Amino acid sequence: MQLSRFTWKALLALILAAFFLVGAVGNIFVSEQIAADYARWGYPDWFHVLTGLLELLAAALLLLKPLRFLGGLVGASIMIAASATVLLHGEYLHSIAPLVVLIIAVSVAWLHRPQRDGKP
Repeated sequence: MQLSRFTWKALLALILAAFFLVGAVGNIFVSEQIAADYARWGYPDWFHVLTGLLELLAAALLLLKPLRFLGGLVGASIMIAASATVLLHGEYLHSIAPLVVLIIAVSVAWLHRPQRDGKP
């Protein structure tokens, strides 16, 4: 497939998929620092794996054009949880990245929302 055949909507979804793929790897194969963050936030030891698997799901859905709407919703849900976690723990500067990704994920979901075929 030629790069010129990609739309900006598709490119945005693919960039978001790459973000979630990197996040999934970072959460499934967690570093000591990230594990310490999860513990400090009060999450159980296994929660980083669940987070990584959900990020992997979001990435996979975003790669498949018919499922990008759902991928955007899954990604947005993850970012709502991430934003809430850092905001509730007073880590306001750390909330900027998940809030930006949340906006992008909602935008991808909106851009790929199912069409109603002219129905109200």
